[in-house]
Amino acid sequence: MIILASKSASRRAMLDAAGVRYEAVPADVDERALEARLADSAPADIAIALAEAKAFAVSRDHLDATVLGSDSLVTVEGRRFDKPSSRENAAEHLRFFSGKMLELHSAAALAVNSEIKWHHAAMARMQVRNLTDSFIESYLDAEWPEVSFCVGVFRIEALGVQLFESIEGDQFTVLGMPLLPVLGALRAEGILPQ
Repeated sequence: MIILASKSASRRAMLDAAGVRYEAVPADVDERALEARLADSAPADIAIALAEAKAFAVSRDHLDATVLGSDSLVTVEGRRFDKPSSRENAAEHLRFFSGKMLELHSAAALAVNSEIKWHHAAMARMQVRNLTDSFIESYLDAEWPEVSFCVGVFRIEALGVQLFESIEGDQFTVLGMPLLPVLGALRAEGILPQ
């Protein structure tokens, strides 16, 4: 069994569907402070640093356990976006995304005994269709506050799929964790059968 250092419903759903036994223990990490310190870093590097910080934070309190940390971030035209701070902020994000290419960076890391053993990052490129103000309002009427917990203001498994014209990348990266590499790392650690 592993510990998932996250409260993300989509990450839990991925592990559940893959048959991975785990306990969820949210990490206490100041993500914004870490992002600020890494402001000049590449998005994938920031996503990895966040995933590692979460795995490390939980690993300190759960020695000998394998801890899985994961995080995602969105960039559009080189600008990083966090989870929206309000419904108004979510609408601002969606207006900015309209008609543009959104890059979603998802990363994962494994820690044991407060030591990072493995990490991986993946990216999905998602073409946002042209969004009208009326669509944005009706979308947020249906999806708020659930999307307040989502970087990119969407749940691809719900109405968020309507934001996009095309997606390049695997579905797990889009859902917020590069699951296939995670499963491979868990097999390499002897946690999952070969």
